[in-house]
Amino acid sequence: MQRAPGISVATARISHVEPIVIVDYGAGNLRSVQKAFEHLGYQAVFTSDPADIQAAPAIVFPGQGASPPAMAALERDGMASAVCEAIASGTPFFGVCLGLQLLLEHSEEGSVDCLGIVPGTVRRFADTHITQGFKIPHMGWNSVKLRGEHPVFEGVPASSYFYFVHSYYADPTDDSWSKATTDYGLEFTSVVARDNLIATQFHPEKSGALGLKLYDNFVKHLVLNRV
Repeated sequence: MQRAPGISVATARISHVEPIVIVDYGAGNLRSVQKAFEHLGYQAVFTSDPADIQAAPAIVFPGQGASPPAMAALERDGMASAVCEAIASGTPFFGVCLGLQLLLEHSEEGSVDCLGIVPGTVRRFADTHITQGFKIPHMGWNSVKLRGEHPVFEGVPASSYFYFVHSYYADPTDDSWSKATTDYGLEFTSVVARDNLIATQFHPEKSGALGLKLYDNFVKHLVLNRV
């Protein structure tokens, strides 16, 4: 894996950073996220224990799959309330793909209620996308257009390309949550952020050097500023 531009091994390996906690709710791609942080010199561990989530110095909430079984697992094991409480307490939080969608109030996928952190609904790309030549799922590289500045995107060129795999997208009712958009037959929110929380519809760990830079910026600007 290529090291992202501007990332120093010496500065990345900061010994006093406690391990980042990756929430394990059975939604896949955990090891690839862990490997991305390890490549940058940061420790990252998996957990499905609500106590670990509440005590974490930083949380990564990745995911691939469907919202109904993911929410069922989070609620069954007590992780849903732990995640919400950690976010409310100011713990730095990075959601990825399904980990963004589950932050909203409701998902059309299985008509399931989600965590309710971000007001709005997760919607499916319309079938008209297929007739217009857009394949579902949206899979591959696409441009992310940032709306204003954000420290996690420091040093990332405007309208950079990142890797997506999804059939549903976030539709926040409060536009202030939407920090970046992407065009795929319609313009949808591809990044939500506020205070200690950021979440991306795309996969940083699958997005090469710039994706790694987002994870590195997350630690440097959101996690270390809180230590």
